[in-house]
Amino acid sequence: MFVSTVSNSKLSSFHQCRLKYRYRYVDRVKGFTPLNQNSLNFGSYIHKILEDGVDATTRAELHLIAEGLKENYHIPDNEDRTKICIDNFLRFNASLSETVSTEQRFEIVLKDELTLNGIIDRVIKGKEGGYLVIDYKTSKREKTQIDLFKDDQLKGYVHAVHKLYEVPLGKITAGHYYPLTDNFVSVKYSPNQINAHINKIIQQVWNIRKCKKTDLTANRNEFCNWCEYKSICPVFEDATIIEERLQQKKDSNK
Repeated sequence: MFVSTVSNSKLSSFHQCRLKYRYRYVDRVKGFTPLNQNSLNFGSYIHKILEDGVDATTRAELHLIAEGLKENYHIPDNEDRTKICIDNFLRFNASLSETVSTEQRFEIVLKDELTLNGIIDRVIKGKEGGYLVIDYKTSKREKTQIDLFKDDQLKGYVHAVHKLYEVPLGKITAGHYYPLTDNFVSVKYSPNQINAHINKIIQQVWNIRKCKKTDLTANRNEFCNWCEYKSICPVFEDATIIEERLQQKKDSNK
């Protein structure tokens, strides 16, 4: 199965559940509404506020941005949580130096015909030439520094910034910012860690390439209840129902 472009989410899907990978990246089936849609929408809503409000200096500016965006997101009444995020972000934002990009899309060559793509929430350039990679997280459950040293997504972002801005890996710091708790957890990876990560991606892609479509079967795991394909998964539904739902989805996309 030939793969020429990968992302962290693509590789994660393959390792979580190969059927999920097949539905999303091989059969191109549009997902069904997951059980935690409200949480996902709230996360997207806050991300957009922080993206559009990067130059805001007052609460009033950020609240105005939030009000203008609200109608685009189907979320329950979260005024308290939104206010907390805005107040915390305003303080955090004031401590940062030059923003060189928000929602930085990248596609960089890893080897031969293989590229890695993704979107970085924000990249900051420090006064002494260092770079800071920020990934916004709207969950209350924070990762520790130890967790981040194992975080493949952040490692990919650091490698991308290293290539895009031609900055040494030793001058790049990366971290998660949690607007609900106003906490920033950061790490700095060594060149050996980044190189090992890139080699791991290349090996993972070769594993995918060796797969046949029939090898992409369901794997029950801790993420099943949040999966957008649960309603068409043979672990949870009868084959006849799955076939009907897939046909309905196909018909609705015509």
